[in-house]
Amino acid sequence: MPQTVDSVETLVATGNKAHSHGPGSPVPLQARSERPTSYDVDVFPVPNGREEEWRFTPIKVLKALFEDSEGTETPKIDASGPERVEIETVVADALKVLTPQDRPSAIAWKQSPSALAVRIPNEAELTEPVHVNVASLGGRGYTHLIIEAGRHSRGLVIIDHTGAGELSTNVEIKVGDGSELRVVSIQQGDHDSLHLAQHDSLIGRDAKLKHVVVTLGGKVVRINANVRYAGPGGDAEFLGVYFAESGQHHEHRLFVDHEATNCKSNVHYKGALAGDNARSVWIGDVLIRAAAEGTDTYELNRNLVLTEGARADSVPNLEIETGEIEGAGHASATGRFDDEQLFYLQARGIPEDAARRLVVSGFFNDIIGKIGVPEVVDHLHEVIETKLARTAELSLSAKAALGQ
Repeated sequence: MPQTVDSVETLVATGNKAHSHGPGSPVPLQARSERPTSYDVDVFPVPNGREEEWRFTPIKVLKALFEDSEGTETPKIDASGPERVEIETVVADALKVLTPQDRPSAIAWKQSPSALAVRIPNEAELTEPVHVNVASLGGRGYTHLIIEAGRHSRGLVIIDHTGAGELSTNVEIKVGDGSELRVVSIQQGDHDSLHLAQHDSLIGRDAKLKHVVVTLGGKVVRINANVRYAGPGGDAEFLGVYFAESGQHHEHRLFVDHEATNCKSNVHYKGALAGDNARSVWIGDVLIRAAAEGTDTYELNRNLVLTEGARADSVPNLEIETGEIEGAGHASATGRFDDEQLFYLQARGIPEDAARRLVVSGFFNDIIGKIGVPEVVDHLHEVIETKLARTAELSLSAKAALGQ
């Protein structure tokens, strides 16, 4: 049966720190809000794997991305969208919503003197998405992307990451007062590619952001997504879907910093794992500051382990500094196939491999349905079907080897 943890811890103005943590995880050495942020690379030593923020990550594989040096390539990045959208190259500090929270992000900021900016004008309502394509060409490179939605605008930006290189990237998102923005980031690099990213969002008064992460490829993918509120009434929805196969490490970290009144956040990530050494890590940190009265927040992570040799780590953390909130909670569960569901389908004449695909599709469907972008949803279904077919082949080979 899946292991599940649901908890809420509340601290009312005592001057102490409150921490909640997932099953089997130690209390962090620092509260999430206390960890250093800086544009200076030297503030962040090279990780050794014992740090709280790196203890799940295969740092030996990422050695090159910890070096403070110029890249060996310039990744190809281009964007297209409706006429009203402004797309231009700007200096890196044109917006400064993001402050690096780890060494790779600080290096990427330093080594990317310019940024590609996508700006949706005030009052604009886009009927077509903005597409941003980022392609690694095989070497080590850095990119910087700025997305800015003007006041009372409506828009969708899709970022597609492909290629075989080693990429460190920073993404800054500013959602103007009263606006609604959807940002979909798709990671589908080659099997040997490396991708480290920090996404920072600032949500204005009565504004809404839907941030979607879809991780389908890459040897190591580590996405660090953070959100802050610039005024009351902000609403953030963070969705994630990932499917790690043999030899892949997919890591997603989030920090929701509630510092304004009457704001909402909803975090919902789901992942599947199949194959030897398939690994996923999900860390969800939510901080409700003393001034953030009226906050309503919830975070949820679910993982489905499809084969032996795969592992999922899930750690939700919640810090609450005021009792004057609407609600706060979190949940995490990791489990294997539900044999009863499988038996039910097979008893009705559905072959085992088809039954397994149906169970996994059902596992993902609720969150995929929330993405709301048909071209992304259709592509996601196709990739999941392909991955499940490979998983079925592995299962049949394993059974054959055991003489079953």
